[in-house]
Amino acid sequence: MSRPISEDDLHAFVDGALSEGRRAEVEAYLEKNPEVADRFARFGTHRAALRAALGPIADEPVPPALTLHHLIASRRQSSWTGWRAAAAACLLLIAGGGGGWVLRGLDGGRAGGIDALAREASYAYAVFGPDGGRPVEISAADSDKLVRWVEQRLAQPVSLPDLSDSGYRLMGGRVVATQNGPAGLFMYDDAKGGRIAILMRPMVRRDANAPMAQHREGDVVGYAWADDGMGYSLVGGMAAADLLHPIADEARRQIRART
Repeated sequence: MSRPISEDDLHAFVDGALSEGRRAEVEAYLEKNPEVADRFARFGTHRAALRAALGPIADEPVPPALTLHHLIASRRQSSWTGWRAAAAACLLLIAGGGGGWVLRGLDGGRAGGIDALAREASYAYAVFGPDGGRPVEISAADSDKLVRWVEQRLAQPVSLPDLSDSGYRLMGGRVVATQNGPAGLFMYDDAKGGRIAILMRPMVRRDANAPMAQHREGDVVGYAWADDGMGYSLVGGMAAADLLHPIADEARRQIRART
């Protein structure tokens, strides 16, 4: 008699880490428990999206200044104390495991600017854009409630552009976490189910005003800008790449007219 299916088994199933026999048992369990199957299917979608979005960053090489050879040479040429050498070794380990992502976070100037906003929007879209179960937390039917919630978390007034003339209707939105604080993510879709999103948050460190610029992270493309301390990025998949610039222009026009 096989042992009961546990949460560890389900997460290992999503990660593809089960033996063939145990995988078959988990598949049989999921067939009998559709709610559990739906929940872990979303986990699998999020995992794949994050891997696609963050994979190129994880593959970045360790900067030459942080290679073991360079650190040893620097130690011989300086009068570092033991704790400074230990700190350098820890930094080397972090850089090796993070593949450049941590080092980007250490750059205080870039961390809060328009480049960071663009990356945050791309990663949020990579997670929630493909989500077939719950792409938004509050639907467009409760848009007033959604706006109040986002404004409360951002401590800033929020304006939602109407993109219906561009073929996209508001689905709803949610609050997402970024390395620069909470942000509002608003999802739109077209008649064929294609989705785009707008992420907005206060610009906490720099680029309070920034011209619109194109950006791309993996298969997510977008246009980011900032006005009067609020940053915006309109993002979508490659299928919508040719449409995003005029839609972003229209979104910016409407937001500016209301603020």
